[in-house]
Amino acid sequence: MRSFTTTTSLPLLASAIWQLALLEGAEATSYDMIKEYAGSTFFDDWDFYGNFDNLTNGDAIFVTADVASSSKLAYVDSSTNRAIIKVDNTTTVPFNEKRNTVRIASKDRFEVGSLWIADMYHVPYGCSVWPAWWSQAPDWPTGGEIDTFEGVNQVTMNQMGLHTTEGCTQVDPFQSSMLINSTDCNYLANDNEGCIVTNPTTKSYGADFASAGGGVFVTEFAEDGISVWFFSRSDVPSSITSNSSSLDTSTLGTPVGNWPNGGCDIDSFFEAQNLIFDITLCGDFAGAASVFAETCSGTCYTDYVMGDGSNYANAYFDVASVRVFSTSGTNTLVDGNAAPAVGISTWAAVGGVLAGIVAWGGL
Repeated sequence: MRSFTTTTSLPLLASAIWQLALLEGAEATSYDMIKEYAGSTFFDDWDFYGNFDNLTNGDAIFVTADVASSSKLAYVDSSTNRAIIKVDNTTTVPFNEKRNTVRIASKDRFEVGSLWIADMYHVPYGCSVWPAWWSQAPDWPTGGEIDTFEGVNQVTMNQMGLHTTEGCTQVDPFQSSMLINSTDCNYLANDNEGCIVTNPTTKSYGADFASAGGGVFVTEFAEDGISVWFFSRSDVPSSITSNSSSLDTSTLGTPVGNWPNGGCDIDSFFEAQNLIFDITLCGDFAGAASVFAETCSGTCYTDYVMGDGSNYANAYFDVASVRVFSTSGTNTLVDGNAAPAVGISTWAAVGGVLAGIVAWGGL
């Protein structure tokens, strides 16, 4: 497992300053909504993994839809009309057994030319917890992966990134974050580190995210590049809060993370994506001793997964909606009869990256 720290390069800084001067002339795209996951029908169009975590070696069982419903691990809160996706925090787990949790993948996939907006009020966090909101093609690594939201344990800032086959790199990004962990997206490079950007605000993850009332993540999957925006609740632009059926990216400002087409030909490295929510426990990333010790004490499995589950009071997503858009005049939805995504979430090899986050300290 490779250790590395968040870095900021002078070429990136110079490039960003130059591009900020061109902000008013930056290319924007108009999108129209093609799919919405919200309210009482939120879970209707997702596949539940229904197996133990054989993907990232987590101490977790990703339950079936029936178990998730009966155990209230995936349900719509009648008081808020929002979707809850959570770790079991009521069952006592004995030694050598795993704890129930949830992984869901959208039945439909979405091609290049799509944009999706996830409005969340709470994200999972805590020692041993490894959540993600991401997407991938069914034949990963072919077809690529986009990580919009991910972190582990008590980390305080969200990280974003891409994982692809060889040949995709982040070059001259137009983004607000100066925290660049790595630029090679190749899953074979640096133990599948990916090309990773850290969001510099602590409001993007954990307790500060919840205290701020959550926020909105926007992912643009376009031919000219992949971009991620994050807006804390008080900063969400009216173009999103209006719940309009159309959106123009000119209303969003500068993305916090950006992977332009110049270093990564999107059409070559990416295919239609399944959207995924999951929460695993410990595993290759959160449970790695060096990573775990950066923000937590004790031992990941024996001190947290085992026992009565009270450690997982904050291990849940609270999702108001996921809305998917397609470039105006097109429909990028691929029918859900195609095979669902079953690959891995690939931050497992990031290892000591959290050292850079902790050392940097956040905003």
